[in-house]
Amino acid sequence: MTDLIRTSDLTHRYGDVVALDRLDLSIPAGTIGLVGANGAGKTTLIRVLMGMLTPTTGAASVLGHDVASHLVEVRSRVGYMPEGACLPAAQTAADFVAFAAELAGIPAGDARKRSSEILYLVGLHEERFRYLGDFSTGMLQRVKLAQSIVHDPELAFLDEPASGLDPEGREQMLHLITRLKDFGISVVFSSHILEDIERTCEWVVMLDGGRLVRSAPIGSIGHEDALTVEITGDPAGLAAWLTGHGAQVETAGSVLHVTGGDDPFILVRDGLAQTGVGLRRMGQRARTLEEAFIEDAKRRGEA
Repeated sequence: MTDLIRTSDLTHRYGDVVALDRLDLSIPAGTIGLVGANGAGKTTLIRVLMGMLTPTTGAASVLGHDVASHLVEVRSRVGYMPEGACLPAAQTAADFVAFAAELAGIPAGDARKRSSEILYLVGLHEERFRYLGDFSTGMLQRVKLAQSIVHDPELAFLDEPASGLDPEGREQMLHLITRLKDFGISVVFSSHILEDIERTCEWVVMLDGGRLVRSAPIGSIGHEDALTVEITGDPAGLAAWLTGHGAQVETAGSVLHVTGGDDPFILVRDGLAQTGVGLRRMGQRARTLEEAFIEDAKRRGEA
């Protein structure tokens, strides 16, 4: 099966600033979260994959096509929702989205019909003849989403689609993003809000300072044989025993977070028996993306 996105040694510099640093990616189709702090390289990566920027070194392919040599083919099969304000205030939503459809090669009559259908999908059917200059931030974001999918792309790049939205608008946007897979559209969803990625995506790509921290299914990050063990008494002896037998242990009061070893459950069981420490509770620990991001970035800094 062809990867949705593949990169090899992908690097991009703005003068002396390295925005992307030797990225090697292999990403399947689906809803992909692209996460990292502001300045991590998320927008630069999207622009390179769209052919809007030429990488300094390395190569990238989208939907099985090399971006450098088959840019027209790539552009015809993807949609793009930029982060910043970019909509013409003096046009109606219906006219603008229809224009976007025509740019993708859809005949004018069909483009008008398609515009109406997509604006209905994003919840703007009644407002479609209003001028964009009268729209709220949430409505403008939905128009940007509409123009990115009006031509029925195989992949949509969404750069910070929930940025600047109030809680209700954010919920609406996340719901719309989740629905796109029902229409056979893969999504690359860029955000610095990790909770949004956890709620909507199946795969995550983490960037930090232009470098790849992790690329993996969301589920594999939340559960990595990590245990939460709450004990009675002093945890120091059990922590020392577990560490001596190959585990990694984080201690917070009477709670130990244990990873590593062939089987953490058996390791903890044996450690309790050897040290005589009492067990209050033990269970699988589901890590958040934020915890995983911080842990991985910390390991990179120590390497």
